[in-house]
Amino acid sequence: MPRRTQTNDASSPSPTEEQAATYDRLVPMLEAAHREMTELSKKKQDGVVNTLKIKMLNRLLGELSKIIVKDPSHAFVDMLDEETLPQNSDAVLILSQWQAALKQYKDRHYGFDSAGGGHRWFTVEHPGEGYRS
Repeated sequence: MPRRTQTNDASSPSPTEEQAATYDRLVPMLEAAHREMTELSKKKQDGVVNTLKIKMLNRLLGELSKIIVKDPSHAFVDMLDEETLPQNSDAVLILSQWQAALKQYKDRHYGFDSAGGGHRWFTVEHPGEGYRS
C-alpha cells in the first residue's frame, strides 16, 4: 500500500485525542448495529424500525456526529427519523453512509507514524511528522 505524507486538510481538521478515543470506542458499536440491522432487513426488508432502536441508534450517531461535524462527509449523513419510523432497509442505508463517512475520516487522520514506528491517530495534540497510509 503506498504511503502518503500527512497533510493538513483545512476542510477536515485533525481530531482531538478525546475525539479519537470516542471514535475508537463507538465505531465498533456502529458496526455491530449495522450488522444487526442488515440481518433484520434480510428477514423483513420493509419492516419498520421501532422507536427504541431509533433512539438508541440516534444516540450513537449523535456522538459520532460531534467527531465529524467539520468534515466534508458530514453533509451526507443523516439521523434516523423518529417521526416517520424508517423501514429496515432505509436504516441499513443510513448506517452504511455513516460507516463510509467515518472510514474516510479515519483514513485522513490515522496512519503510520515513521517517527513512532506504528499506526496512530494524528491529532491536534500530537500531529506528528510521519507518514500516513
